[in-house]
Amino acid sequence: MSIQAKFLHLQAIHNLLAPYRYLYCVDLEATCDEVGVHESPRSLVIAPDQMETIEIGLVVIDLETLEIVDEFQRFVRPQINPRLTDFCKQLTSIQQADVDSAGTYVEVGLELGAFIERYPDAAWASWGDYDARQLERDAGFAACPSLLAGLQHFNVRKWHKGLYDDQPKSLKQTVESLGLVWQGTYHRGIDDARNVASIIKEVLG
Repeated sequence: MSIQAKFLHLQAIHNLLAPYRYLYCVDLEATCDEVGVHESPRSLVIAPDQMETIEIGLVVIDLETLEIVDEFQRFVRPQINPRLTDFCKQLTSIQQADVDSAGTYVEVGLELGAFIERYPDAAWASWGDYDARQLERDAGFAACPSLLAGLQHFNVRKWHKGLYDDQPKSLKQTVESLGLVWQGTYHRGIDDARNVASIIKEVLG
């Protein structure tokens, strides 16, 4: 990619963000299942269309200073499949007790709504489009509006692809390919959100 093309793409990102004061970097973890390579064939305990959010991580970037100014993290108690699979617990490090003592999607949504009121004029971003789709799925299950309904969503994975002209790798590989230090535990909502914020700060800085 030419320097000129990269500059124009970066300018386009800045233009997209120009109307906003804050950017929420969001990552979700959800109930899931996978048949291990050493397992006998079996049906999935949790089908992809039944995945429910079990952790919300959100990091607030002040777009004027590119500083992280606040964070929000909550576990969420799933309703359809309240028992976490062994695969899910190993992947995310989230344990059954974490979600058993957590609020429902609606309850956590009320807490999140009160939190983001402190940071108006905001958009939100995530690594890929999965998180936006998952919020819509959860809202359908709970028969309530999506937690970030009405806010503009940006796909940071697409930004990275446009700037670096390559197919983005996993979030962790991307962080390391940019020469940044990975923070925390992979596949934990708040830690992944912090690392998405790290990529955004590197791109915009």
